[in-house]
Amino acid sequence: MINQFKGKRLVICINNKGNEASLEQWKVYQCLPDENAERHNEIRVIDEEGEDYLYPSGFFSPVSLEPSIAKIFIMQNSKNAQQA
Repeated sequence: MINQFKGKRLVICINNKGNEASLEQWKVYQCLPDENAERHNEIRVIDEEGEDYLYPSGFFSPVSLEPSIAKIFIMQNSKNAQQA
């Protein structure tokens, strides 16, 4: 099981309070490493359009997938972001 692929981690949104327009609760998102954000208890999440934004890290929980599924998930999300 892996929880990251090519430096991108997978997380699931467990709380979108105050961010309902930009985060879908129970949706799996990709996130990027950001040490500065982590020091402030934030996480850098990639949205459907391929843009990344900071959110409170408590809004998310790590996700682990089989390597082949994680690769497909990340590649599909990247493809969808390019089409948007």
